[in-house]
Amino acid sequence: MTRCKVSILTTVYNREKYLVACIDSVLASSYQDWELIIVDDVSTDTSLAIAKSYEKKDARIKVYVNQTNLGDYPNRNKAASYAKGKYIKYLDADDLIYPHGLEIMVHTMEQFPQAGLGISQKVVEDVKPYPFVMEPKETFTREFLMRGVLGLGPTGTIIRRDVFEKLGGFTGTRYIGDTELWYKIALTHPVVKIEDDLIFWRQHDDQEITKGQESFFYLENTFKLKFNTLHKKALPLGAPERQAALKKLKKQFARRVLRLMFINKKPIRAFQIMSRTNFSIIKLCNALT
Repeated sequence: MTRCKVSILTTVYNREKYLVACIDSVLASSYQDWELIIVDDVSTDTSLAIAKSYEKKDARIKVYVNQTNLGDYPNRNKAASYAKGKYIKYLDADDLIYPHGLEIMVHTMEQFPQAGLGISQKVVEDVKPYPFVMEPKETFTREFLMRGVLGLGPTGTIIRRDVFEKLGGFTGTRYIGDTELWYKIALTHPVVKIEDDLIFWRQHDDQEITKGQESFFYLENTFKLKFNTLHKKALPLGAPERQAALKKLKKQFARRVLRLMFINKKPIRAFQIMSRTNFSIIKLCNALT
C-alpha cells in the first residue's frame, strides 16, 4: 500500500476528560505515517498539560496554543494551517479513531485521487459495497432528493489538503461550518464513501451540536444553506430536480417550524426564524399542501 503522510488535527477546548483516550487512539493506529497537530483554544482545565506530556514522548505530536479563544471553526482552520500532510483528518478531542480507521481512510483516498472528500458514514441508501465514488450530480441528488449524504461532522471525514486550502477552509459559521465546506467540495470534486465504523463519535451534553439544536440554530441556518445552494448555477441538477428539492425542503422546514410552535411551545422563536428566512404564514401553508 502506498504510504502517504496524513495530518491529524485535534482542536481542544476544555477536554481533559477525553483527550488522553483520543491521543492514545491515534498512537494505536495500524497506519503510522502521520503527524498529530493539537491546537489548544485557551483551555482553563488541564487539557494543555495533557497534550504537552504527549508531545514530549512522540516527535510526531505537535502542540500549539492560541493567544485568544478562536472558537470551533476558526480553530479548525488554525490547526489546518500547520498541516504538512497530503490529507487532513480531523479527530475531535472527545472522539476516537479505531486502530484500522486511519489506514483504511488513507488507502481509500489513494484509490480515488480525484476525490476531494472521503466520508465514513453508513446511511440506508448506500446500496453499493464500499468504497465507491460519487460524482457531484449523484452527491447532490442524494443530498436534496433522498435522505441526505453529507450530514456528518469532521471526525467522520478525510480531506485532501490542497482542496481544503484552495476552497479557503471553513467559513467560520458556527455549528454548520462543516456542512458548508462539504457542499463547496462536493460541487467541484467527487466524494468517496468509505466503509463505516472507523471512528467513535462520543455524544455528551457539552458539544456544539447539542448547543446548536437547543438554540434552534440548525433549523434556521440549515434551511438557508440548502435554499441558497439549490439556487447556485454550479449545482449539477436540472430545473425539475431543483424544483422538487425546493418543494421537499420547504415542506420539511414548515413542519419543523410548526413543531417549534406547538410541540416545543416556542411561538415567538418560530416567528423570528420565519422572519429571518422570509417564510410567511402563506408560504408555510403552501409548503404543506
